[in-house]
Parts: sequence; C-alpha cells; structure tokens
Amino acid sequence: MEINQPLQSTKRLKHFPLTPFRIFRGVLCLAVYLSTAFMFLVYFVPPATVLRLFSVHYSRKCVSFLFGLWLGLWPFLFEKINKTRVIFSGDTIPVEERVLLFSNHRTEVDWMYLWNLALRKGCLGYIKYVLKSSLMKLPIFGWGFHILEFIPVERKWEVDELVMHQMLSTFAYRQDPLWLAVFPEGTDYTDQKCIKSQKFAIENGLPVLKNVLLPKTRGFIACLEILRGTLDAGSSFFRIVVTDDLKRVTVYDVTIAYKNQCPSFMDNVFGVDPSEVHMHIKRIPLDEIPLSESKAATWLMDEFVLKDQLLSDFIVNGQFPNQGTEKELSTVKCVANCAIVIAFTVSAVNYFDYNGIEVISSPVECCDL
Repeated sequence: MEINQPLQSTKRLKHFPLTPFRIFRGVLCLAVYLSTAFMFLVYFVPPATVLRLFSVHYSRKCVSFLFGLWLGLWPFLFEKINKTRVIFSGDTIPVEERVLLFSNHRTEVDWMYLWNLALRKGCLGYIKYVLKSSLMKLPIFGWGFHILEFIPVERKWEVDELVMHQMLSTFAYRQDPLWLAVFPEGTDYTDQKCIKSQKFAIENGLPVLKNVLLPKTRGFIACLEILRGTLDAGSSFFRIVVTDDLKRVTVYDVTIAYKNQCPSFMDNVFGVDPSEVHMHIKRIPLDEIPLSESKAATWLMDEFVLKDQLLSDFIVNGQFPNQGTEKELSTVKCVANCAIVIAFTVSAVNYFDYNGIEVISSPVECCDL
C-alpha cells in the first residue's frame, strides 16, 4: 500500500496584509485581553475560592460566569474585529449544558474557535479541554487553565489515566455544566506528522489518512467509560436530554477546516488569517457508541476515516454540506460583553485600591482548596 501524499502547506500570501494598523490593533487587543485576564484572576478568584469551601457547585457557576465573560472577548476579536467568517454546518444542535466534544487538530488554535460554538449556545464558561500539561505552566493563561479545571496530560497513559479519572469524577454532579473537548490525534497536524502516521498505519493494517492523523483512542474511551460508570451508579455525568421519555446523552463530532490557510496564534491576534473557519458538527447520542473498549476504538477510527473524507470533499467543494446552521454573533452583544469585562476590571481595581485590600498574588494556589 502506498502512502497518500498529504496536502502541502504551501506558503500563500496572508488573507489580509500585515499593515502597521493591524499590528497596532492586535497589540492593543492582546494587551487589553491579557490585562483583564490577569485582573480577573487576581481579584475574582479569591472570592470564588472561598465560596468553594461551602459549595463546589456554586463556586463553579461563579467561575464559569466570570470567565465566560472574558472568553467572549475572543469570538468578538475573531468575527467582529478581524472579520473572519465562522461558518457552521452539519446537524442543528440544541442548547445543551453537558457535552463531550471531539475534533480534528489542524493547527495550534483549533481549540480557540470552539469558543465561537460554545458562545452561541450560552455555554462558553463551561468548556474544558484535555491538554498538554506543559500548557498549564504558561503565565496568565496557565493560571486560568488551572482555575477552569482543564485536564492536563503527560501523554503517558500510566500517569494520565489516574489524573483523568480523578478530575472527571469530580463532575459527576448532574447540575454542574460541562463541555469537555478532546483532540484524539494528540497533536496538531503537519505534513511530517501525517507521513509518520501513514507509515504507522501501513505497518499495523490501519486506515491510511491524509487530512488527519490516526486518533489515539485511550483518552477518549476513558471519558466514555467514566461517563457510563457514573450513569450506572445512578447519577449523570453529562446532561441528559429527555425526548419522548428516552434519556439520551450526546457527543459532538466536530470537523474544522480553514481558508485561506491554517492560522497561528499571532495570525489571529493581527487578523491576517484565516479568511474563513468552517466547522461541521455531527451530533451523536452516546448510546450509539459501542460499550466495549475494542469496539469503541474501532468506532472512533471509523469516525476519523469519515472525517478524512469530509475534509477531502471540503478541499474540492470549498465548503461542508448543509452549511449555515448557526446565526452570526450579535455585534451589540459582543460590544456590551467587552464593555462589561473592562468595567468589571476597572471597578475591582478601584475598589480594592480604595479600601487598601491586598489580594492573593498567586492565583493558582487557590485551585488546591
């Protein structure tokens, strides 16, 4: 069997030129975002931590609300300031507060565009990721990852299995909203990684994919097992949607593609790429996924084969089927959210300065309470 040549990441011109104005605007936005994030962490985390001593549920609701406001700044930057079109297709999904979501990992910023979907469903503050533990050490962002209870992994299953079970089991309470995002490929896509993945597939009799990498099934299956184990114990790990007296838990299969080319973080900041972000969403009831580990692994592999074909069709057609399933964001609401974040920050700083109150200097320490 021959290796399918991966799509070449040719160096195209940026969709928008990097002008002095875009540099100034990007630096200004990044400064505002980082400063407000720091102030939210310093001034709002301590009260939420104290609340956690009495109620984990209400503490999480408080953190989700506050940081949902801050996270809303990013879709505002992407869609309204940078004028990047975010186009949704596939299944029309309802508002659900308990979701397991898995996606392809095309570039380093895929996870940020999932905020655009969560914002439209009013669940932005509930989103959590399984991510590399090294990212938890980033200044400001890493502090936020700890407080938002993101799940760090070392990519060593003997270590990660225990961490995932411990952290996910804390979300057994059905009233705790949760959007858990997993990237089964384990790393972002590159041509070199694709060739390596294809060689492994040939040597092991697996499907040879050209637009995605072979998924690593253990982490995803662990999430499913923990979910089902919690349900068997009589509680709900994910929100159950009642339809015709049948209880169903849903999984979202998200496929992301970009025009003009895959963006980097700084491309997003300066608004030079991408021109469009396309997200195809397939809504899957959890009871449609096989129970056994081996069959679930085969099911996930089959989903990535379909995902690979979907991306091949996107390259030919320039779009996913059945697009236009979500409305555009409201400019008024985005501006209002930005104003609220800035107002919260300024008010908190003035209040604490006026009253001479000292705050905790290391916000990450609060997460251990």
